Amino acid sequence: MQQGDTGAAVRDLQYRLNQRGYTTTQDGWYGEATAAAVRRFQADRGLVADGVAGPRTLAALRGDDTSKLLTQTAIVNAAARLDVPVASIMAVSEVETAGAGFLSDGRAVILYERHVMYRQLGQAGHDADALAARYPDLVNPKRGGYMGGASEHFRLQHARAIDVDCALRSASWGRYQIMGYNHAACGYDDVIDFVTAMDASECAHLDAFVAFIAADDGLLRALQARKWAEFAKRYNGPAYKDNHYDVRLARAYDRYSAQ
Repeated sequence: MQQGDTGAAVRDLQYRLNQRGYTTTQDGWYGEATAAAVRRFQADRGLVADGVAGPRTLAALRGDDTSKLLTQTAIVNAAARLDVPVASIMAVSEVETAGAGFLSDGRAVILYERHVMYRQLGQAGHDADALAARYPDLVNPKRGGYMGGASEHFRLQHARAIDVDCALRSASWGRYQIMGYNHAACGYDDVIDFVTAMDASECAHLDAFVAFIAADDGLLRALQARKWAEFAKRYNGPAYKDNHYDVRLARAYDRYSAQ
């Protein structure tokens, strides 16, 4: 839920905020007063203070464990490390992410890429074509075969039986969906260490993202200059226009700057 929303769910949110001492009118309208109350609650809990009542904020309101979630402190530190406004990191964290770094069962969000596995196996000296003929859902020169959610871990588990390192390098990990083969750019000596960090927390996901951006001069300069189209093109590839990533980044940055 976010500013402008209405309905019973908003009224329940307002009730929960009031119960915790964050006063707002219980009228079922997510206006500025409710958004401000949400931001105060998020700030007090160390969460990203964006005024949006997403799964993390609702979990915190319920009293659930939030130790793995991204914090505002981590975002402030990331902005300092990359020499950009805090609003820039908050915009990227909203637009260029999977939305959540972990599944409900506590495992990191991943997306297994069979076409990357095909390439990784070939580079590792395996007969990728033979393996593709035997396991087309796991090894394939063409992308696809996605199952989504927890089922991606099922695919990865079977891919690990072929080659552990190749499999781990062939999945994108965490909130910022960084490919395992980029582990060195993120500051990790091997992919096992990278995956261990991705299982730890969303703050670790952000640390990896910061290192990844810092290692690419083009990405870093685009982020620092707030050239959103250039940043989106480098981060997402030429298909960024299909999802209007640059427009969404610019709008999110303007919104967070105003806050």
